[in-house]
Amino acid sequence: MRWPDFLGIGAAKSGTSSLYHYLNQHPQIFMCPVHEPNFFALEGGRDAGQFRGPGDWETVERFCLRDRAQYLATFANAPREQVTGEISPLYLYSPHAPINIRATCPDIKLIALLRHPVERAISNYRQYRKAGIEPLGSFQQALEAEETRLRQGWGPWPFWHYQRVGFYGVQIRRYLDGFPREQLFVGLYEELSTNPTALLQKMFAFLGVEAAFVPDVRVRHNLSARPKSPALHALATRPNRFKDTVKHLLPTPLRQRLREALHQWNTREEVFPLELREKLMALYREDILFLQDLIQQDLSSWLKTAP
Repeated sequence: MRWPDFLGIGAAKSGTSSLYHYLNQHPQIFMCPVHEPNFFALEGGRDAGQFRGPGDWETVERFCLRDRAQYLATFANAPREQVTGEISPLYLYSPHAPINIRATCPDIKLIALLRHPVERAISNYRQYRKAGIEPLGSFQQALEAEETRLRQGWGPWPFWHYQRVGFYGVQIRRYLDGFPREQLFVGLYEELSTNPTALLQKMFAFLGVEAAFVPDVRVRHNLSARPKSPALHALATRPNRFKDTVKHLLPTPLRQRLREALHQWNTREEVFPLELREKLMALYREDILFLQDLIQQDLSSWLKTAP
């Protein structure tokens, strides 16, 4: 029986999908083949009536691991000499996850990747609109509906809790209440975007693997801008004969570069009102200052309305 050596705990829409692929390139790291198993937040599960948001229960059933034996089986084939890990952004937001992790793996290493909370919330909304899941056509409407949705049982996915997920200070505090500071690495999405290799090499050193390794960071994963052409987006993202044909004709690295180029060409940036950003910043300001002291990192750029 082998538990993971490290966990990526979030935050959602802060570069964790890209981080998974970058860490997976390291020859001394074995990443869980199930992306975002969410085990420590969902072990044992809850009944379907408590996953009431559109697609919530289907996501739990199809993609998450709630059974301990199934979760451990994902690490069974990892070579002994490799460091093992997985990334589940729900862990940072879940109040249950740090308790469950500490009870099972008290010496585990934890990686948190955080993004400006206003930009994170906007990206969160864009992703669900892009996927056709979010029924409300404006970000303002979605924010106003958040508390009602929570009362109705939408979740536990962070993706419905647009505002609440951004209070990182409270969430990081929960982990520091249960784990020594030296077991927690906190990185910023902004550095992953501007200087990914430097950030990743600091993570490698934290994990105790070869820090000089240079991963291929040319492809970014799970971006959330709205498509110009929904039909073209569907062709590129949903199962179809064209994709099956291309899969057999082109090598994986080339397919990834083509997919990224298509995404960039077919996306448009929505403009969100300055007043709405200012309202959210007023909501987050105190928590940002608390987080800054907690992790001893300069977050002054986050105190601006638009980074």
